[in-house]
Amino acid sequence: MKKLFLLPVFLIAAVFVWAQKSHPDTIQAYYTGEKITLDGKLDEDCWQKAMKISNFTQRELHEGQPATERTKVAIVYNTNVMHIGFWGYDDAPEKLSAQKMERDFRWGTDDNFEVIISTFDDNRNGYLFVINPNGARADVLIANEGDGFNRSWNGVWDVATTVTDEGWFAEIQIPFSTLKFKKKEDLVWGINFERNIRRKNEQVLWQGWYRIFEIEKISQAGKLAGLHNIKAKNKVELLPYVSSGAEKLEEENWQGRYKIGGDANIDLTPTLKLNLTVNTDFAQVESDKVQLNLTRFTLYYPEKRQFFLEAKDLFQMNMGSRNQVFYSRRVGLEDGQEVPIIAGVRLFGKQNKTSLGVMSIQTLAKDSILTTNHSVVRVRQDIGRQSSVGAIVTGKYLNGRYNVVYGADFTYSTSKIFNNKNLIINGSFAQSQTSDSLNSSNSAYRFSLSFPNDWIEYDLAVVGIQGNFNPEMGFLRRHNYRMYYTELQFNPRPKFWPFFRNLNLKPLDINYYVNDQTNQLESIFYELRPFGFTTKSGEVSEFNVQWIFDKLDEPFELLDTIVIPVGEYWDTRWEAQFETFRGRRLSGEFFLNSGGFYTGKRTRLSLAGNLNVNKHWNLSAEWNRNFLDFQDLDFVTDEVGGRVIYAHDPKLNTSLFAQWNNEDDEILLNFRINWIPKIGSDFYFVVNQLIDTSNNRFKFVQTTILAKLIWRFVL
Repeated sequence: MKKLFLLPVFLIAAVFVWAQKSHPDTIQAYYTGEKITLDGKLDEDCWQKAMKISNFTQRELHEGQPATERTKVAIVYNTNVMHIGFWGYDDAPEKLSAQKMERDFRWGTDDNFEVIISTFDDNRNGYLFVINPNGARADVLIANEGDGFNRSWNGVWDVATTVTDEGWFAEIQIPFSTLKFKKKEDLVWGINFERNIRRKNEQVLWQGWYRIFEIEKISQAGKLAGLHNIKAKNKVELLPYVSSGAEKLEEENWQGRYKIGGDANIDLTPTLKLNLTVNTDFAQVESDKVQLNLTRFTLYYPEKRQFFLEAKDLFQMNMGSRNQVFYSRRVGLEDGQEVPIIAGVRLFGKQNKTSLGVMSIQTLAKDSILTTNHSVVRVRQDIGRQSSVGAIVTGKYLNGRYNVVYGADFTYSTSKIFNNKNLIINGSFAQSQTSDSLNSSNSAYRFSLSFPNDWIEYDLAVVGIQGNFNPEMGFLRRHNYRMYYTELQFNPRPKFWPFFRNLNLKPLDINYYVNDQTNQLESIFYELRPFGFTTKSGEVSEFNVQWIFDKLDEPFELLDTIVIPVGEYWDTRWEAQFETFRGRRLSGEFFLNSGGFYTGKRTRLSLAGNLNVNKHWNLSAEWNRNFLDFQDLDFVTDEVGGRVIYAHDPKLNTSLFAQWNNEDDEILLNFRINWIPKIGSDFYFVVNQLIDTSNNRFKFVQTTILAKLIWRFVL
């Protein structure tokens, strides 16, 4: 009787697990010696002979239902190049959403087609390629099934698209030299495909279409078979650059600037890459978005420099709350100013189940900063289907002084708990050693559990940063604390409210901090979300109530004119957010947070707007204001920013970014042209201007004009 009782349970579980596989779940690549013209027309004979898969299933809006528009995919290849053909039939092609055309476009609002390829078939890592009907391209390195999401990786690949009265169609061309893979006669890779039909908010996938999975969940992908005797053509890639320009500082004459250098990429094995860099230059990188800091903690800025972005996720070890053992912006940057890099070497890749990253960079002496060596070694070993263990060592050496950090971490990940749910457990430990400091109470640790699923999400974490933990090549938001965190969120999909796709209810979200040495309470953040929702048309809204405690053992300067005294502070705040669907020509965001703020009150208001003029022109603007009300003083802070993007085509685009705030009283302008004369090579023309707006005047403090050419050679 017991076995008979359990039988329906096992049958139901089997149906849920099986339901995520849509057959066929393997696509056979077709070998051809025929020349393929990259034009998006798919009219060569090989496309007719190749296997086409069309079994796409909805993830949104109606999970498990067939796609409402016919979608087909085929793959053909020769020894050196893979071609992916996409047939996106559409009953109303005039309603396609295709706002973007630039390289590395933000694809969340456009009709698009996405391909993820796991060349190691390791259920963890992959290459994501995204296109839209305009031929705009974006590519991402995926690590740990989306935990690492490196948008700034730029692979060497190309695409051509066409739009007809039947829909939109594409040919994607990916040289095998862009990918890292094992050298075998016959290969089987993980692969998955996704199509988004924006006017319907419909998302369809080939495999793994259950809502708890994204396309990055490569363990749920299908298989690519039929690849025989392929080759990664290039063994050595040279990327020399030359840049020249001029710079003018306030009341000084123009000074010329000239620089040459470059990178060399050498394939030591099909899966291990050696990268050498000399006289590294980042002149073409867009300026950081300036942030006003109204907290007593350190601000985090993302890495934008291309050299550090490839394999970025491999080198990271997360200690919670953005704390990182290795933070690449500590190399070649001091207080936001560039410190020249003399030379560097990196080795990274994967051998069987072992991922390896080694990097050593020497920076030049500048002003009071001494020449410094920055080195890091990172190893990660795959265990089982989705789990891993790893270790890291970082070292900073200058003039006989050193700072070393070593650590270890593990990840247990499964998509099979309770038959078909996700569970992730992480743990990490690190310790620092500094030659001229006290090396006790110098450790950090983190343990976390995450249950990220569709209608219920739960997270739990414990983080400890001891007082003398000192990762000089890392990032710490705050010091000397233990933090206990838990969050519970429900995302039901009520069928009796047809307007809503899902509700967003959060009864529990708490961060509890204590001083690591004294065990005294330092701060608490608790947030309750009684109501939030996402509509079927793509609008998102939240209403939150927050309770905040902060204990100050010493005063801190909020602004030049406001100092918060020592004391214990309990504040209550409420918050409202609303965002319209960005797929519309005109979209916007609204944010309002108001309540107690130490000895006074604060109201934060943020407005943002986006205008899509056409596929070439996109404009955006943002305004943030803080109303600070204290007993003896009122103050208002303003931050204004705007961006204009013009893309002539996917290989030629221009952007203008401007920002200003009334605390610094400076306008920062960044104008950039990027032309891609051939895939892998780039030309940049950049103008940066810093304008002083204090005392109701406009004064040009600094102007930089620069041109830079990077040319790719393959040996």
